[in-house]
Amino acid sequence: MQIAKVRGTVVSTQKDPSLRGVKLLMLQLVDENGNLLPEYEVAADNSVGAGLDEWVLVSRGSAARQISGNEQRPLDSLVVAIIDTIYVEDRQIYSKKDQYR
Repeated sequence: MQIAKVRGTVVSTQKDPSLRGVKLLMLQLVDENGNLLPEYEVAADNSVGAGLDEWVLVSRGSAARQISGNEQRPLDSLVVAIIDTIYVEDRQIYSKKDQYR
């Protein structure tokens, strides 16, 4: 799994029929110190409801297809959680409540 920040949405009028109704998010990856990386990817958000600037947990590969409940869906990344807080070695890296102060 990977931590990422939601940077925007992706809209596609022509797509695989199994992706109809699936929200697609543009994510910027985050390293273990909470720094934004210069890497982006698109991930589906079937049920979490993540929004702009939220930090999320992303599942990748075949696990993303299995979690989505539709192994026939062409997914490689799926948002599985919205992150509230991250601690690494007793140090707070991120807190959602600090983001909105």
